[in-house]
Amino acid sequence: METLKAEKKDSKKQKAIRITGAEAIIHCLLAEGVDLIYGYPGGAIMPVYDELYKFQDKLTHILTRHEQGATHAAQGYARVTGRVGVAMATSGPGATNLVTGIADAQIDSTPMVCITGQVTRSLLGSDAFQETDIVGISTPVTKWNYQITKVEEIPEIMAKAFYIARSGRPGPVLVDITKNAQFDELDFVYEKCTAVRSYTPAPKPGLGSLEKAAELINSAKKPFIVFGQGVILGEAEAELKAFVEKTGIPAAWTILGLSAMDTDHPLNVGMVGMHGNYGPNMLTNECDVLIAIGMRFDDRVTGDLNTYAKQAKVIHFEIDPAEVNKNVKVDVAVLGNSKETLSQILPLVNKNEHKQWKAEFDKMYQIEYDTLINNDIHPTKEGLTMGEVIEQINMASGHEAVIVSDVGQHQMIACRYAKFNQSKSNITSGGLGTMGFGLPAAIGAKMGAMDREVVAIIGDGGYQMTIQELGVIFQHNVPVKIVVLNNDHLGMVRQWQELFFDRRYASTVMTNPDFVKIAEGYHIKSRRVSERGDLQEAVQEMMASKDPYFLEVKVEKEDNVFPMIPSGASVSDIRLK
Repeated sequence: METLKAEKKDSKKQKAIRITGAEAIIHCLLAEGVDLIYGYPGGAIMPVYDELYKFQDKLTHILTRHEQGATHAAQGYARVTGRVGVAMATSGPGATNLVTGIADAQIDSTPMVCITGQVTRSLLGSDAFQETDIVGISTPVTKWNYQITKVEEIPEIMAKAFYIARSGRPGPVLVDITKNAQFDELDFVYEKCTAVRSYTPAPKPGLGSLEKAAELINSAKKPFIVFGQGVILGEAEAELKAFVEKTGIPAAWTILGLSAMDTDHPLNVGMVGMHGNYGPNMLTNECDVLIAIGMRFDDRVTGDLNTYAKQAKVIHFEIDPAEVNKNVKVDVAVLGNSKETLSQILPLVNKNEHKQWKAEFDKMYQIEYDTLINNDIHPTKEGLTMGEVIEQINMASGHEAVIVSDVGQHQMIACRYAKFNQSKSNITSGGLGTMGFGLPAAIGAKMGAMDREVVAIIGDGGYQMTIQELGVIFQHNVPVKIVVLNNDHLGMVRQWQELFFDRRYASTVMTNPDFVKIAEGYHIKSRRVSERGDLQEAVQEMMASKDPYFLEVKVEKEDNVFPMIPSGASVSDIRLK
């Protein structure tokens, strides 16, 4: 309360300045600590861009080559920094081109504010040139959106937009601003938003739920933790580690939870889900207490809900009440930010070890290693595998790189085999599965973490969906490392066609261009590898480079990603090959 009062008191001391709505937008961004925007100009947002020109010393605008690239770059920036990413576009097609990235950010809980221009207020609803109802279009895929039609609304709405985007369970917010509101003037004063009526960002955990959860955990013989991105968003990595180490409970990650805990931690037992590890998936249906922390029981994690962990008592640590009992009925719900709830339950749980139970995970890992993993990362067959490429990157980076993956087979391989010893290191499109995410997201991630190596792992299909963003890398000399794992196919779709559609490869074979020449056209150092003997040296050269680098690796055309749980099957029906 003291902080809130202080902010209000300070705001009263501010002297109003008479400025246009367009300039007010810039002042709002600066007041929220924004120093980087991704976008693409056009008629309906041109007044704001004109003001941006005057503030180039304080606010950097990155011209992406497509509006979708702007949203994905803002996502990458947000995911690696924990700050709100900002994207901007004009009305009509500019605004609609943002929608895919907005939908991706919504399902993956990424804080983002998108600003779109709109036709002048008097033309709304007249089908004017480049008019679309972007508020109506984006309503299902935003945390909140609003159309500003009067200049006086700008400070309050922009403050509310940033507060909603970053607070509680984060998400994307869209603010649509008519052209008249950009040209008109107001007496500008900005006050940051600290609360919104009827909106509770993070519910407070009840002592009763914490005690019930601790009782179940203390009495469990085969407890199992599955942690998701909520740990990262809540900045609860240290609390998760303390909880795992005190209780001795084996813990597995969802793909968005990856890097919240060191991958080499002795109690980190791997990944759950469709292409997750054998032990965590199989033993989900043998544990007696399942502890879900900051994850939402996505269908790719649970498989058939009718058979998912039916023998277990389920404890759900979750910030969003809407996710509790949505897919899996839980016995105890612990609501709140994971940093707070894990801190509060830690004194209530007993110091414990579950050596015999952990040994079951170790035994199943050995089966998976002998059957599959060793052949993936240390192959003896002629063709290169995606797994051995990731392993070489692990060795060259010392497990310290940020890995940004696109969507497909390479994504699952990267999530399975990439090694991390730092949080916010695995950036990928989880819930929406957006091909084309990887390249622009890697640009945003690198701009948000210039002190870290950022490696984009992309397939030949997804790469061509946003390949034009190489122009951003060239123009701004963004030292991203790009690895395209090229199998001349839409690999994941081809895998499903092989396994479930009698090898009818309908529209999955790709005739690709010369990717190296394209990269060279953007003055990016490039190399192609097709032989195992050249791989290690090429990866080391790439990682040693201080400049942008493109590496194409020709991998086997018909290599599948295993383990695999067929869609809709039980997690116990996992296939090793």
